[in-house]
Amino acid sequence: MTFGTHPRLRHLIFPICILALLSCERARVKTHPERAYPTKPQPSEPIPTKPAPIETPQERPFPSEHPSVKTYSETISTWKSYQDLVRWMEKEFSLDRERFKRFEGKFPPPRTAEETFKLRSGIYVDVATFAKETLNRVDPAYGAKIVVIIMRPYGYNHYVCSFKKGGKVFIMDYGTPYREVTGVHGPYTSLEEYRRFYEKNHPIKRRIEAVRYLGN
Repeated sequence: MTFGTHPRLRHLIFPICILALLSCERARVKTHPERAYPTKPQPSEPIPTKPAPIETPQERPFPSEHPSVKTYSETISTWKSYQDLVRWMEKEFSLDRERFKRFEGKFPPPRTAEETFKLRSGIYVDVATFAKETLNRVDPAYGAKIVVIIMRPYGYNHYVCSFKKGGKVFIMDYGTPYREVTGVHGPYTSLEEYRRFYEKNHPIKRRIEAVRYLGN
């Protein structure tokens, strides 16, 4: 059995098709293109910083152990001869030029041996006193004495220390600014020989009236 296309039937089918189509439109899920949302910003990585140096305690050198300063008595207790005194005078002692100028031609109160040793400085009377006491403590056989050189014109006397060794006389003089007569001189048979040496070699020419022991 075949159906013809009846005009009324066509009118019914057409609205039905329209309704079916509309139903399909409603059921279709409307989709939208994916929205390009900006991506969530990633937390910015911190700029690497130079690590702070690890503080370590500074290495401090151990305090150097300075040898204790020996006293005058402790020092000379190890000396064996006048040569130890000579070495000390050559290395440690210096002439106190200000004191020398202030008391030139005079006889100021001499410093003690301990003072001269501590200051490592002095003038003629200080040196003569220091040498006399030191030599007699090192070896009493030296018979050390202070000697005064009396000059003309008066007021320019000089003081040195004499000692004996092997029956001869030696003179020690480190209390003068004149190198020509500084040091240990001898051996002499008498103070008169030293007088001639001093008169000949001293750069300032003065007549020496006498060279004699002081107070002995």
